[in-house]
Amino acid sequence: MNLVAIDTALEACSVGVVASDLTVLRSEEVGRRQQVRLFPMMKEAMAEAGLAFEALDRIGVTIGPGSFTGIRIGVAAARGLALVTKAPVVGVTTLEVHAESAASRLEGRPLLVALPARGDLLYAQLFAADLAPRGPPRVASIAELVAEARDANALLAGSGADAIAAALGDDVPRVLHRSSAPDIAALVRVVRRAPISNEAPKPLYLRPPDAVPQPNRAVARQ
Repeated sequence: MNLVAIDTALEACSVGVVASDLTVLRSEEVGRRQQVRLFPMMKEAMAEAGLAFEALDRIGVTIGPGSFTGIRIGVAAARGLALVTKAPVVGVTTLEVHAESAASRLEGRPLLVALPARGDLLYAQLFAADLAPRGPPRVASIAELVAEARDANALLAGSGADAIAAALGDDVPRVLHRSSAPDIAALVRVVRRAPISNEAPKPLYLRPPDAVPQPNRAVARQ
């Protein structure tokens, strides 16, 4: 399978290209320059893999949760590329990619993946030991997630994991990784096995944006 996987959902700009048995992975922390770097990085990775865009069998992209702007950049790029190449697009969440990154160390236990949202809230999702979701991605308080982690005897992953581990207050090592941006190699693995949908991927927004229009702030027409 020839594929390209894209992630701009958080602070990184990452591209993974698979061409037959060759895999090319690129990832940079570029701040707000994701829109500037994404397509040049993709072209570089495709060239290194010796793969033409028209030869793509699949396109994958992270749909969130994460940065509102970053998610829009990645999803728009994937959908635009699909229009040109006619390749199907797979949307996957950042939480399931983080779960994939921890999969080899679960030892039969569930996994709770958490990323910071706002204040004491976290984006989170609980996965079984085989990575089957035990519920949908959601926004929850640390207190709610502490109770869920304790009840499930779950291991933890993601950049919000330490907050849950600290609140649990035990000595058992629970945090498998503390990553914020998804690992591009893990994203490639998830995209390879993800089912194809007839619907184009859409951004996954679990909470409203921080910046919202304020009433009575419109500028009067002259």
